[in-house]
Amino acid sequence: MSRLKPGWQCRISWDHVLTFLSRVLGESPPPPPRIFFGRDGLIEEIIGLAENVTPIALIGAGGIGKTSIALTVLHHDRIKQRFGENRRFLRCDQFPATPTHLLARLSKVTGAGIENPEDLTSLRPFLSSKEMVIVLDNAESILDPQGMNAREIYGIVEELGQLETVCLCITSRISTVPPECETLGVPILSAEAAHETFYRIYKHHDRSDLVNNILEQLDFHPLSITLLATVAHHNKWTLDRLTREWEGRRTDVLQTEHNKTLAATIELSLASPMFQELGPDARGLLGVIAFFPQGANENNVNWSFPTISNRANILDKLCILSLTYRSNGSIIMLAPLRDYFCPRDPKSSPLLCKTKEHYFTRLSVSVCPGTPGFEEAGWIVSEDINVEHLLDVFISIDAESHDIWDTCAHFMEHLRWHKRRLVALGPKIEGLRDDHSSKPQCLFQLSRLFRTVGNQVEYKRLLTHALKLYREREDDRQVAQVLKFLSDANWGLGLYKEGILQAEEALKIHERLGDTEGQATCSKELAWLLHDDGQLDAAEKAAFRAINLVPEKGNESLVCGCHRLLGEIYRSKGEREKAIRHFETGLGIAASFCWHEDQFMAHRSLAELFLDEGRFDDASAHIEQAKSHTVNDAYNLGYAMEMQADLWYRQRKFDEAKSEVLRAVSIYEKLGAAADLEECMQLLRQIDEAINNGKLLDTVRLPVCIDLAVSAQGTQWWHRR
Repeated sequence: MSRLKPGWQCRISWDHVLTFLSRVLGESPPPPPRIFFGRDGLIEEIIGLAENVTPIALIGAGGIGKTSIALTVLHHDRIKQRFGENRRFLRCDQFPATPTHLLARLSKVTGAGIENPEDLTSLRPFLSSKEMVIVLDNAESILDPQGMNAREIYGIVEELGQLETVCLCITSRISTVPPECETLGVPILSAEAAHETFYRIYKHHDRSDLVNNILEQLDFHPLSITLLATVAHHNKWTLDRLTREWEGRRTDVLQTEHNKTLAATIELSLASPMFQELGPDARGLLGVIAFFPQGANENNVNWSFPTISNRANILDKLCILSLTYRSNGSIIMLAPLRDYFCPRDPKSSPLLCKTKEHYFTRLSVSVCPGTPGFEEAGWIVSEDINVEHLLDVFISIDAESHDIWDTCAHFMEHLRWHKRRLVALGPKIEGLRDDHSSKPQCLFQLSRLFRTVGNQVEYKRLLTHALKLYREREDDRQVAQVLKFLSDANWGLGLYKEGILQAEEALKIHERLGDTEGQATCSKELAWLLHDDGQLDAAEKAAFRAINLVPEKGNESLVCGCHRLLGEIYRSKGEREKAIRHFETGLGIAASFCWHEDQFMAHRSLAELFLDEGRFDDASAHIEQAKSHTVNDAYNLGYAMEMQADLWYRQRKFDEAKSEVLRAVSIYEKLGAAADLEECMQLLRQIDEAINNGKLLDTVRLPVCIDLAVSAQGTQWWHRR
């Protein structure tokens, strides 16, 4: 007042004061989260972009932590230093999705002080006058492409991000953001960060494996972990009570007393115009994707969902909405979302039931190398866990269904050829009543899976059970088939005499039935047994009989195997040239059909022959060739590594040998191949002893290992056959 000229008056109202303050201050952002772990790398990346005034988009599913990350960045010391008080936070889900409301809210939050701006032009002078960072939180509310004013709003946001003075940060579930934005996908928490978050809220200081297990099942999803810890804290649950509640209610337990729920977050995504535009099939498709542990494989969706005409578009939109995401060629979703969408009663989902029928139809195709449809059946490699889960669930629903059990047998046959592993369905198969028509075939296929992973004892036990059931049914053809494989099992266990008797019985049944192909396969089996029993001439005669019983065309697989068998016979006789000729003949047949298994076997036999002769370069070349044919076959890969380790060992390259044998040990441990594992451990002990002594011991390893393998479990048979 003292500075006013005489006669002047000072007239000012509180409205003017508030307007002035608003222009200066705008709205301060909400405080940062108190509990916040495991985002250091992402925070550092965002801060670096913000310091360069680069527009940023944080994209992720609901509850993944986008808002918490944005607020943490806004309150970071480096951001405060860079932008001062010009740090703004605008919640886009708190006003109608219109250009008018967006511009008005932007003016108020930033402190521009312009009433009802018609476009960004009127705000541009203020926004360009100083550097500022503006967060548009929950921007999916205004950026949904199917919204009524989507085009105009998108234009405003795009122009805002182009201002050189504005660092725009968008958080959204929808990935349709301006292309100028540096888009960062927000991942789940690390295991450690998930644990820190849970225990900070739960306030129970004793770490527990029970909690670890639940957090893993929640996919370390931040909101789900926060809700679970809050519910447990409010109710003062013990860890045992928490575990019981989780096992009984799953994600239904994620609901606090203040009505914060996972369901509300998920349903918010489903309420978006983009999702609503997809039609009724979208919700059903989410349920099917949720049901399958591996989600929907993109290569197979055409036959998995043939009734949905716009399936590709729906799947794309589900990813844009962050309800699903792409991983290794599949459309999958986070575990909490999967648990929410998964049909509680699978039979109540029409789309899931139709999808089941499509899977069953695909599995009914007979698979055998060289036959039509064999290569196409390789789809099982990427969908085996889905199929196993599907069978497991529907077996639990209807354990008497012949259709389901027949499909189960087909599934194991597919696995045997394309992805050798055991199945979790074993106990259910053995628990099926003996008079069920599908049980012997399921036992038979299960036994052959044990054969492929080298467990000869289980192979024989299951075959013995299947043989009993087929004899009770007086099914001679199936009895002969099981007898042939049972002779194979006894051969692997070193019980050659018993195996010869079973092969001869199977041969007689096939002769009585007039089945020349069956006679040929039994003769081949008998030849292997005779060979290992030391009856080399009889083995040679049986092998040639097998070849002569059937024409080569149409029986190439059998003929290929017989040539390799003859190679082994001549190798045992010391007739080297004949052995190599038969090995290479078998290899040529296998190569012409691209049969990886048979090519592996032939290269392996040639490698062993050259190893015996000390021709290490030739042996190494065939080992490398063998490795190249271990497609989806961990067991054979393990054996190839074991051979490579043996080669290094013989060449005194002990460090290389140890590294390779440890890789083989890891594979055998996962497969449960006990005898192969023990053989590798014996080689490892020899390598360690050689390293310690600094010299190669004069020990002939292989014959000792063969005896050991037979005595331990009988898996060395597979290496030879």
